[in-house]
Amino acid sequence: MPSPPKPTFVGFGFGPIQAGLFLLEALRSERFARCVTAEVMPDVVRAVREEGGMYQVNVARFDGIESLHLGPIEMHDPSADRDREELIAAVATASEVATAVPSVRFYRSEGPGSIHRIIARGLELRQGAPLIIYTAENNNRAAEILEATVLDEVAAPLRDVVRAGTRFLNTVIGKMSAVVADPDRVAETGLRTVTSRDPRAFVVESFNHILISAYQFPPEKPFRRGIEVFEEKPDLLPFEEAKLYGHNAAHALAAYIAATRGYQKLPDLDKVPGAVSFVRTAFLREAGEALCRKWRGADALFNPAAFEKHVDDLMRRMLNPFLGDLVERVARDPERKLGWDDRLVGTVRLALRQGIAPERFALGIAAALAYHRPEMRAAGADPGPHLEAIWRTAGPDPGEKSRVLELVGTGLLRLRRWLETGAPPF
Repeated sequence: MPSPPKPTFVGFGFGPIQAGLFLLEALRSERFARCVTAEVMPDVVRAVREEGGMYQVNVARFDGIESLHLGPIEMHDPSADRDREELIAAVATASEVATAVPSVRFYRSEGPGSIHRIIARGLELRQGAPLIIYTAENNNRAAEILEATVLDEVAAPLRDVVRAGTRFLNTVIGKMSAVVADPDRVAETGLRTVTSRDPRAFVVESFNHILISAYQFPPEKPFRRGIEVFEEKPDLLPFEEAKLYGHNAAHALAAYIAATRGYQKLPDLDKVPGAVSFVRTAFLREAGEALCRKWRGADALFNPAAFEKHVDDLMRRMLNPFLGDLVERVARDPERKLGWDDRLVGTVRLALRQGIAPERFALGIAAALAYHRPEMRAAGADPGPHLEAIWRTAGPDPGEKSRVLELVGTGLLRLRRWLETGAPPF
């Protein structure tokens, strides 16, 4: 009996996570007849096409950089009529789709080339054949947002059929990556550019333990994932919080401390006496203990011994000199990262609610403020008005807000002393 034809993989967006995770794993699996990608930058589309659908990714290992020459892939510009029709047809024959765009805001846009319209048109042609859609955007409701947006675009008589055959999956992607656009840094580090006509370089770490929402199809719709390395979890929320209030929080803390000393690369943090130990302790004793208390029993990760191994693995990965993460990249958009529910303030709030004094992360908030507003380094500067302006739409509880501001005020004093004396505050 002949084997069934191989399906198609479709990706939306062509950054390092799409290129160095989804496409990489889809190509490695050898279970897809075609790998098709939508990209809105015409020069990138043209460059990949001129290379015969081949591109390069630099994988940062602990002993060096491995440059991979990958492909072939098909790349299309959704703003071009013919390309858009090709993308719709690809979704119609796909078994797996992945969105990896800057934000969930990019799911919907004006014009026929919008992601949600292309997916909707493709789903209408499928007549309920099984399909999973990974959402890689940094939002713990990305799958639900994309599903609602797409189904709203699907013709009403077909919505039930489409809903029955499609699973929108959230993801927890702990894989660190970067786009290196500086030609001097590309040359200095020996990175391979995406193509010979694209001067950027994609750098990703070798880590690929990606978590996805568990899903099921009815028995009459048998389905097997082509990308089998991803791990299903029945509830992603504990892991989403561990990513935001653990990994992301510690990453930001490290970057803002390095920034206060003028360092450009995250691995340079070890040049600041006591800083690596400071970040590790914050990660383990403040964020880690809070997460383990809140999510005890949800998964083996939330056991103190297992979480300590998780912390040490992530610290090693964050400071990998071959990844060479830039402080500027990790520290960018400080207002967002100082949000009431985001990685720094959110971690402080989580710890307080679990009975833990998050003094190190409070200092991290102070360091982020000093990065965003250098005048915060001056004696007597009050962080309150700046933080309250950032939180104005969050509606924080006055008592909780007061406690957070008190901790940040103390953290700012400790940060100033650390900068003046060079001696870590703890």
